[in-house]
This record gives sequence, structure tokens and C-alpha cells, in this order.
Amino acid sequence: MPAPLADPDSLSRTALETGAVFAPRFDADGLIPAIAQDAATGEVLMLAYMNADALARTLETGEAHYWSRSRREIWRKGATSGQIQRVEELRTDCDQDALLLRVTVGGDGGCCHVGYRACFYRRVGADGALQTTAHPIGG
Repeated sequence: MPAPLADPDSLSRTALETGAVFAPRFDADGLIPAIAQDAATGEVLMLAYMNADALARTLETGEAHYWSRSRREIWRKGATSGQIQRVEELRTDCDQDALLLRVTVGGDGGCCHVGYRACFYRRVGADGALQTTAHPIGG
């Protein structure tokens, strides 16, 4: 079991921003944004949210767990699709209110629930129109 998370309010600003204590700052809803990035290529795969329990499960198992805001439950990424995210490295930003998970993805290597490798498969054009920049996995 991982050590309990430190309370960010108990730390000075300097300790929070440059110290060695992991003290994630969850928002008013108890969530922290978590970006999943391919550990080998650096490609940004997805953005999700974690609550304290999802973060604890991630630290305990080495596999990414997130909080589903729509279903209001924790989900282990890839539990049904096989696209398990093995966490190679977990980082936090300077003020510890966002996380970066460098992951290796199992299964077909995808991440997006609509069939793409990454959730960021569309670009916004100057006119505001969306342009698809990738093909679905297997498509």
C-alpha cells in the first residue's frame, strides 16, 4: 500500500513547488487532471481525472485508474478493452495540481473510446472547423 498523500495545505509554497513531498492539489470536486502520454514516443494520448482513491490505486498497482465524471465511479483503463496503461513514470506539475502519466499501452495500443490511438485526433482549423488528423485503429 502506498504511503498516504501529503496535505498540500500543510506545506509552504516553496515546499509545495520545489520540495520533495508529493502533495497533489485536488480541486473543489476532489479531482486532479491527469494527462496520459506514451512513454516511448511522447505522444499525448488522453486527458482524464483522478480522485484520491484512483491515484492511490494507480500507485499501488502500477496501472492507470481514473475517475469517470459521467459514471461517477473509478475505472481501470483498459479493463474491458485490453488497452491497459502500465505507468512507467508519474509526474506532477510545479504547483502539484495536474499529473502526467507516462504510460505503455497494452492491447491494440489505443486509448480513445471511439477507436483512435489517442483522443486528440482532431485539429481545430482557423475557421473553427474540426479536421480529423488520424485514422481509427484497424481502419
